[in-house]
Amino acid sequence: MKAIVSIIMGSTSDMPVMKKAAEFLDKMDIPFEINALSAHRTPQIVEQFATNAHKNGIKVIIAGAGGAAHLPGVVAAFTTVPVIGVPCRSSISIDGWDSVLSILQMPPGIPVATVGLDGSMNAGILAAQILACGDSEIHNKIMNFKSNLKTKIVKANEDLKSFKYKNRIS
Repeated sequence: MKAIVSIIMGSTSDMPVMKKAAEFLDKMDIPFEINALSAHRTPQIVEQFATNAHKNGIKVIIAGAGGAAHLPGVVAAFTTVPVIGVPCRSSISIDGWDSVLSILQMPPGIPVATVGLDGSMNAGILAAQILACGDSEIHNKIMNFKSNLKTKIVKANEDLKSFKYKNRIS
C-alpha cells in the first residue's frame, strides 16, 4: 500500500494540531504519510518532495505551518497536486493570525485551499472529499460520516429537552 495523502508540517511542534487530520484519514482507511519539512530550514528537501509528489502517487497534500507559514505556498509552487493549508498557532505567531493570512493570501496561479486556524480535521475531511471524486468507496465513507454528523445534532436536540426551565418555550 502506498500513501495517497501526504501530511507535512513545518516542525514536529505542529503535530498536536496535525494529528487530527491523520486520525480522520486513518478512520477512513486512506493511506497517508507524515513528515516534518521546513520551507526555511530545508528548502531543497521541500522542493524535491513537492516536485516528486505526483510521481510518488500523492493525490492531496495537507501542509500545516505556524508563524510565517510559508510551507503550504512553497509546496504549491512546485506541484500540481492539490495543497490544503492548515494555519497553526505557534510560539512565534501572532495568535495564529499571521499563519492564517500567510496561507490564505496566495498570489494568482498558486492556490492553497485553506482551513481554519488549527483546523487539521477539516483538512483531512477536505482531502477525503477530493479523493472521493474518483473513488466510490471513499465517497460512501464520507457520506456515512456526514450522515452521522446529522444524527449527532438530532440526538443533541433530544438531549437538550431534558433541561427543564420555568420560562423555556422550546
